[in-house]
Amino acid sequence: MPRTVRISGSQWSDSQVLLKIRERSFNANQRIRLRFMSTATATSSVTQQIAKRIAPASKSQPSRVYTPFDFLDLGTPHNVGMTLLRMVRAGSLRRLARGLYDVPRTHALLGELLPSADDIARALARRDGASVQPSEAMAANLLSLSEQVPARAVYDTDGPSRKVTVGPLTVQLTKRPARQVRSASPMSSLVFAALRSVGKQHITPARTEHLREALSAADRARLLKDLPLAPAWMHPHLRFIADQ
Repeated sequence: MPRTVRISGSQWSDSQVLLKIRERSFNANQRIRLRFMSTATATSSVTQQIAKRIAPASKSQPSRVYTPFDFLDLGTPHNVGMTLLRMVRAGSLRRLARGLYDVPRTHALLGELLPSADDIARALARRDGASVQPSEAMAANLLSLSEQVPARAVYDTDGPSRKVTVGPLTVQLTKRPARQVRSASPMSSLVFAALRSVGKQHITPARTEHLREALSAADRARLLKDLPLAPAWMHPHLRFIADQ
């Protein structure tokens, strides 16, 4: 005689209970399958959009470094992260460090090419919504006011301090007041930092003459506009560099 079970005030036979369980299991599996298909479709779409965005940039800026932040307008953080992981596994992207990626590049003689410190610093700045500029020692070297090459690539930032290592290259960001990093134009900030590195007592006419010749007319004009942002002791030197 078939056994019955009382469920919610109704009598259910064993076969009815089993049928109901199978029906619920089927519906659950269907929901899981549909959810998986929806996620896979979304991820596929994100992959296409990210690849489409990277393609032209890799031609105009081959050494550009990317972070997931650069693609969050294309999908959820999870979908973007999974897409970047798949692209790394496929070889279309290279993981440089946690959250940093680039398009792999090789040279016939040099082999694998790494991005520059500037490329890495700019990517970190975009991710943090911050500004960066070369540190004083780097600025002096970049403007040929010093022949000393800094052992590490150090940048000043109004964002969080951090250090990232990519292969043999270490990039360090050091937090500074926003006024020192963000206020002036990039070239003016670079000149201010370089002069601070050289020091008040060691700024010579030859060095200021070199800067006047090295800077474009537009940079010299902007230097004059940014004069109030520099320390008072720099003002005579900056006016000379600006050809005023």
